[in-house]
Amino acid sequence: MLTAIVDYESGNLHSAQKAFERVARETGAGEVIVTADPDRVRRADRVVLPGDGAFPACRRALFDHRGVFEAIEEAVVTGGRPFLGICIGMQMMADRGLEYEETPGFGWIGGEVVRIAPGDRALKVPHMGWNDLVIDRAHPVLDGIATGDHAYFVHSYHFRVADPADLLAHVDYAGPVTAIVGRGTMVGTQFHPEKSQATGLRLIANFLTWTP
Repeated sequence: MLTAIVDYESGNLHSAQKAFERVARETGAGEVIVTADPDRVRRADRVVLPGDGAFPACRRALFDHRGVFEAIEEAVVTGGRPFLGICIGMQMMADRGLEYEETPGFGWIGGEVVRIAPGDRALKVPHMGWNDLVIDRAHPVLDGIATGDHAYFVHSYHFRVADPADLLAHVDYAGPVTAIVGRGTMVGTQFHPEKSQATGLRLIANFLTWTP
């Protein structure tokens, strides 16, 4: 079993790599590699796409790495292999992002990435720090994770899904903020599981052992 964490120079790869390697050892989930090689991504049994920063910059960086997105799409959309997008890696699954400029996404899950607008003006954006998950629907990657469990967020935009069935979990920030989306073999987290202690490690373990 091979899990590929995609390296396109736009993500907290060191922390993610260490967390995934640790959980893979503990669960017997095989090898974890960090790679920008399209052939290795294409052959992977699972694909993880991290992303930090702004939506347009991350998308440009990904598509500047020739053949990498095509390899991801072949593995995930054509091959049906499990995919986990983290932060901007999750947001890029949308139809489009509206951060700074309108930017096309992958179009894998309907919706758009919009600025967080808390109902309480005293709350700051970016939404930064720990928040309690609210589970909206069951999913294998959420096994053992419950409403009230904490996750770590750093973001100013979130994924507003077109179909409520694609929303797996949200948090309350004076209004709902998307935390986890999913459709088919694709899952995305707005928070950073590699920084979310027990909750994040449980989600990583569930992803690495998930058989859709």
